[in-house]
Amino acid sequence: MKKVLLPLLALGGALALQPALAQDGEALFKSKPCAACHSVDAKLVGPALKEVAAKNAGVDGAVDTLAASIKNGSQGKWGPIPMPPNAVTEEEAKALATWVLSLK
Repeated sequence: MKKVLLPLLALGGALALQPALAQDGEALFKSKPCAACHSVDAKLVGPALKEVAAKNAGVDGAVDTLAASIKNGSQGKWGPIPMPPNAVTEEEAKALATWVLSLK
């Protein structure tokens, strides 16, 4: 019984950690085409992510608003160049938004 229970517990623990690992914002940023237009510290095509964080600091609903912009794209918030929609899930968009807003 112990030989079966221990591997099952280990598997359960690994599966429980999977969503947390999948939702790491920095890893998502690096795995998506975000870096083609954005960097953490400097403006490229789009604003620096730290600028986005500063502009949205303390704003109610900022995570949801930013997640919607990430997923659906936006226009006119940072100048004339539109941000295209991105191929991310709602969960990924929220993880990215949460990470961006944590930058200082």
